[in-house]
Amino acid sequence: MAMFNKIAVIGAGTMGAQIAAHCANAGAEVLLLDIVPPGAANRNALAEGALAKLRKTEPAAFMSDDAGKRVSVGNIEDDLWKLAESDWIVEAIIERLDLKQALYGKIDAVMKEGAVVSSNTSTIPLSALTAGVSERFRRGFCITHFFNPPRYMRLLELVSAPETDKARVDDLARFIDVRLGKSVVRAKDSPGFIANRLGVYWLQGAVVEAAKAGLDVEVADALIGRPFGIPKTGVFGLVDLVGLDLMPHINASLAATLPADDAFHALNVKLPVIERMIAGGYTGRKGKGGFYARGADKSRVAIDLISGEYRPVRKPDVAEAKARDLKVIFEGTTPEARYGATVMGRTLAYAASLIPTAAERITDIDEAMKLGYNWAKGPFELIDQLGAGWFAGWLERQGMTVPPVLEAARGKRFYEVRDGRLLALHEGALTPVTRPDGVLLLADIKRAQKPLLKNASAALWDIGDGVECFEFTSKSNSLDLAIMELLGQAIARRPKALVIHNEGRNFSVGANLGLALLAANVAAWSEIETLIKTGQETYKALKYAPFPVVAAPSGMALGGGCEILLHADAIQAHAELYAGLVEAGVGLIPGWGGCKEMLARFGAHKRLPRGPMPGPVKVFEMISTAYVSKSAAQAQAALILREGDEVTMNRDRLLFDAKQKALALAENYTPPEPPKFRLPGEAGAAAFGLAVRDFHAKGMATEYDVVVAGELGTILSGGTADPTEEVDEDFVLALERAGFMRLVKREGTLARVEHMLTAGKPLRN
Repeated sequence: MAMFNKIAVIGAGTMGAQIAAHCANAGAEVLLLDIVPPGAANRNALAEGALAKLRKTEPAAFMSDDAGKRVSVGNIEDDLWKLAESDWIVEAIIERLDLKQALYGKIDAVMKEGAVVSSNTSTIPLSALTAGVSERFRRGFCITHFFNPPRYMRLLELVSAPETDKARVDDLARFIDVRLGKSVVRAKDSPGFIANRLGVYWLQGAVVEAAKAGLDVEVADALIGRPFGIPKTGVFGLVDLVGLDLMPHINASLAATLPADDAFHALNVKLPVIERMIAGGYTGRKGKGGFYARGADKSRVAIDLISGEYRPVRKPDVAEAKARDLKVIFEGTTPEARYGATVMGRTLAYAASLIPTAAERITDIDEAMKLGYNWAKGPFELIDQLGAGWFAGWLERQGMTVPPVLEAARGKRFYEVRDGRLLALHEGALTPVTRPDGVLLLADIKRAQKPLLKNASAALWDIGDGVECFEFTSKSNSLDLAIMELLGQAIARRPKALVIHNEGRNFSVGANLGLALLAANVAAWSEIETLIKTGQETYKALKYAPFPVVAAPSGMALGGGCEILLHADAIQAHAELYAGLVEAGVGLIPGWGGCKEMLARFGAHKRLPRGPMPGPVKVFEMISTAYVSKSAAQAQAALILREGDEVTMNRDRLLFDAKQKALALAENYTPPEPPKFRLPGEAGAAAFGLAVRDFHAKGMATEYDVVVAGELGTILSGGTADPTEEVDEDFVLALERAGFMRLVKREGTLARVEHMLTAGKPLRN
């Protein structure tokens, strides 16, 4: 893979700055340039200001402080010569063709041979951008359309021309995939490319039809949301997020560039209610509010699309919004059903019409909508739910044209599984869906085989070469006794190596609090203690298994989900890892070995002073504040990841990388040596108590925080341990169990657990 170690980004607006930040996250040295502000004393003011803003952006643009240090700034008048050092130059200036082409001429004069130049444009065709530029420039030019925010949105649309140097673009695509962690979708050089062309059509149609029908925005969002696997923001919540004021500009750009017969034009109408909202500053979440807002009393309100006035949000009660069979909506006769069918029927038909003008394959369109708009299923997967032939007939009954790709699918499916392989319809024939080298998906494994072991909460899979994969399958991947039971069975199989991984949105949110609360409410203390003891024993067995264990987490790994990481031989983490021991937030302490594993990590940390107190102090700070990393890089700094643990940028590559790490560890593997601890004892517990009482006195800790921190201090100090003598991990585990059981019986803890389950946030009691 060609290296793109030096990257320049021109244009320090929101997108340009965040593209620069994410390239720095990938380890590249990045130069961020912008114009010289007229009359400014500081000629780099725009780029410097953007970099300063990046450091404060939430959600964070940088994965670590070190990434921020890899970005330098300048301006395009004084520093353009520096582009001669860049392997990749990203243009991210405003969407004006004349300004872009003028800039390209300047870049062409200084860029080195073999460099790649790309535009982040979302609306201007490549053919227009390169009109009049040199042949040399065209060979190295393409469009790399990032989605906002660039760090978190996985989709990148890549557009190239026949004259573009294929090898250079392929190298760039590989870099964007592996190092930036993006799913690269190859789009045709057509207006809006794939995701925005279809997404804007969908949004515009949904808003126009709701206004025409006088539908409540809550009803529209409920209909367009859950039944179709679309995020609960629905349509109006999404427009609020994007910004109402952006929509007219995007619509105008598409209207100016799309063919005259494109279906978008019929929906591109001005709505007085939206024009009034924009004029009044109601531009969405970045403004005073949008379709949804906050009333004078801070309660949620929603716009009435007929009157234009705000009213209290109403909970929609629409039977069709609960439908599992999409045909219930498409065949329904209520105004709500007709709305859902009209909007989504048009959208699915429009998606089918984009083959082959906007995309070559149906998989490209499905991938674009799943990653760019967070749909759970792509348009063609939704058509398969209806049946391609049935949907074609529905379009005919509505007097609508059936697109050729849909016509060719009558009597077939767009997707099919044969002999364990996923096939997709392409040019009338079902062909295998191929994965790039280095991509291994558990979803593909599950199509091809039955699980080695399975129960209601977990499953075990053969991922080849003697390596097995343990998968959580419970709701939110919460941990329970069924998972512990199956994990014990998996350990007993003694595979060559074990990977712990799943493809859920989050690795695990921790123990099943609902079951714990139920047991506590009926005083089933023995059952709770059994859960704690079983978890400790299972995780310990995992740690000392006669084969290597690699944890491969992505998303949240909280509480018990974090503790299982701490007991693995190694962690291969996705870059977006949000891990932490958060039990204090629900009035508890880590009970499955989290305390002793963090004591071992900080006790062995080379930069901490020796002695019984420095390590426990660091662990106390981390657990008592319920620290959660905001990236894998931060998890490394917090010692959740250790030296030798690695990070994968692309989530689709995580399982493959974890398997390779497991196979490498399996060569001459021996289990780790059990740790020994020298803890500060009663004097340490007293010091922790003084510290937390001081925080309470300053209003930085609640009364119940003091109670929880007291139990935590007892564990981390070793209780009555003699600081001159070593204790083993069983000693610390016994302290964990005892402290957990004392807390779980207290009213303050039960109140915190119940509040977390009902309100979704910690109770500060």
